[in-house]
Amino acid sequence: MEYPIGSPGRQLLISLLAVAALFRAALCLTCYLCSSVNHSDPYCEDTFNTDYVGINYLQHECMAPRKDRRGYFPADHCIKVSGVSTVNSNYTVVVRTCAMDSGSLTADTEIVRMSHCGHFILDDHYFSGCVQTCDTDGCNTGTRRTVAQLTVAFLLVLLLSQATLLRSSAS
Repeated sequence: MEYPIGSPGRQLLISLLAVAALFRAALCLTCYLCSSVNHSDPYCEDTFNTDYVGINYLQHECMAPRKDRRGYFPADHCIKVSGVSTVNSNYTVVVRTCAMDSGSLTADTEIVRMSHCGHFILDDHYFSGCVQTCDTDGCNTGTRRTVAQLTVAFLLVLLLSQATLLRSSAS
């Protein structure tokens, strides 16, 4: 189907493509990605200051593996793991990354479903610390997602108005 430049049909098609692109961006989570072992990266450690790390650690459209699946998928949670070795208190770790809920029925197999503190194993080392999860951009704000959702809503209204114009011009 061919639409002349500037025709309502062409404008409708462009609007649909814009909405589809923005909708995908609205579904992706932005997380900080970094790791620090024994204070190897002081910018990744607590107190985490976003003014210092800038965009170097910020991963837009963060992708994560999904249990029992191949490949990477849009993450739905950000994670921060911090701990101290139970064997050597000088051995510390901080990891900031993204993950996704794999959809299993029980929360005990899904790291993203609840934050918790206690003991955990990481790379064959036993740690005492916390696993903290959240589901908003950057683990502290949802601004980017909110703006994208508002843009999608605006474009949907624009799309509906274009469809109304098409119907009225066809009559």
